[in-house]
Amino acid sequence: MANAPHGGVLKDLVLRDLPIRSELLEEAKTIPELILTERQLCDLELITNGGFSPLEGFMTEKDYTSVLENLRLEDGTLFSIPINLDVSSSDVESLGIKPGTRIALRDPRDDAALAIITVEDIYTPDKVKEAIKAFGADDSAHPAVAYLHNKVKDHYIGGKLQAIQPPTHFDYVALRFTPAELRAHFKKLAWRKVVAFQTRNPMHRAHRELTVRAARKRFANVLIHPVVGLTKPGDVDHYTRVRVYQSIMPKYPNGMAHLALLPLAMRMGGPREAIWHAIIRKNFGATHLIVGRDHAGPGKNSKGEDFYGPYDAQVLVEKYQSELNIEMVPFQQMTYLPGTDEYQPVDEVPKGVQTLDISGTELRRRLRTGAPIPEWFSYPEVVRTLRESYPPRTKQGFVLFLTGLHNSGKDVIGRALQTTLNQQGGRSVSLLLGETVRAELSSELGFSPEGRHKNIARIAFVAAELTRAGAAVIAAPIAPYESVRTAARDIVTQSGGAGGNFFLIHVATPLEFCERTDRKGAYARARRGEIKGFTGIDDVYETPKKADLTVDITQQTIPEIVHSIVLLLETNGLL
Repeated sequence: MANAPHGGVLKDLVLRDLPIRSELLEEAKTIPELILTERQLCDLELITNGGFSPLEGFMTEKDYTSVLENLRLEDGTLFSIPINLDVSSSDVESLGIKPGTRIALRDPRDDAALAIITVEDIYTPDKVKEAIKAFGADDSAHPAVAYLHNKVKDHYIGGKLQAIQPPTHFDYVALRFTPAELRAHFKKLAWRKVVAFQTRNPMHRAHRELTVRAARKRFANVLIHPVVGLTKPGDVDHYTRVRVYQSIMPKYPNGMAHLALLPLAMRMGGPREAIWHAIIRKNFGATHLIVGRDHAGPGKNSKGEDFYGPYDAQVLVEKYQSELNIEMVPFQQMTYLPGTDEYQPVDEVPKGVQTLDISGTELRRRLRTGAPIPEWFSYPEVVRTLRESYPPRTKQGFVLFLTGLHNSGKDVIGRALQTTLNQQGGRSVSLLLGETVRAELSSELGFSPEGRHKNIARIAFVAAELTRAGAAVIAAPIAPYESVRTAARDIVTQSGGAGGNFFLIHVATPLEFCERTDRKGAYARARRGEIKGFTGIDDVYETPKKADLTVDITQQTIPEIVHSIVLLLETNGLL
């Protein structure tokens, strides 16, 4: 039979509250409401379907503090990651949030009411402490720490939920199972032992061999349970990954494995996250969990060192294994033996036997350049899927983001670049000039810092959509602040898919030259006070700290500048 849920009872709030769904839906129309973020949406789905059992809502301050300090809820139940509903000060004020307030929580995609929270408390977290306790360091090189400081709002509200309905999904619906549904599936098939495999990456032959070996050794079946919520920025998108998983499933022995998708927002929390993953898989009915080397690790810190030790996650899960009541299966590093055409664990290969491996870096290089990927490493169907989503560099889109003062020459450079790239062919080329975007997309915005931020965010959004489709995009706003340029880079790299190639080009023409050659007289009007918030006059231009290229029309001709940008693209394999 399936493993017992964490805490003993599966907290399926959707099923529990089904008899009062109509009443809750009507109430949701009359009470304050919050639109969830993407991460909050993932968390809410797994709270209300029982994936986060024994949680029945977002954590109160007592539970939150206890989890940070002791890896336990206040009642002593093991739980390793804080699950919070963050709100802004303006939300607290405008919605009148206080203990006892009932708030409808709505889906950001379709505005549907998903649940009602009854607020138990409102508290202000110490984000530095949370970063250190939950993730090991207050280092923004960690994606969860960066998210905490840059996107999480100032206050948390805790309280239990009443579920109205689960979020509606339109992708891979047949592969989405709640814990109750997956448990029923296991029971129907008489699966008594289930080895869960957690992944956020594409799978190849070594992963198939690893999971088959783990299952056979334990007389168990395999649950391929990939994350399709938020993962690490830069990861392969979930649409591509699911197509990869679908193509690899027929490679398993008949009846051995099952594929189900997990709408989890990962935190990349290493050892703590491994415990969390074990709790979640236990709630979905698994009896075993494969815990990898550097499981859920975020990579390098700001000093170039690993955030966590390679086996820290395995050590921590093993420490709490009896309490978790799910058996840890250590991930075995597999290697290919060409002499016998098979995979074996590295530590079981006799000395002197030839082995072959392809690293993740080498795989990405082959995908980027179109170099062959051998069948001993991955299945042709998998490679074909990856190549469809991640074409060679010469077929990928890119964004050239030109930033500089008004009349610095960035618009002229942008137009010249557009002509040059159109001449070369191979991609559509889009030019997003600052003044054009202001007129067409952002006419209602002023030149306050907030207005500038929104304007640049819109430019970055459009650029990401275009470059994801393989276009070359030239954007030429002033973009005076380091923060807005960083935000633009993040939007393009995270949303641009294979086209998330972003190059910041600083057009560093001196202010004196820009002002002296300004035939339209904008600087003169700003000097007379007729234009307020004019960059370089009464508003600052922050010199870019990490420009990919710096140019200056007082030192270089436009053709020379264009040529240097073309060389930058060629150096990066994009032309």
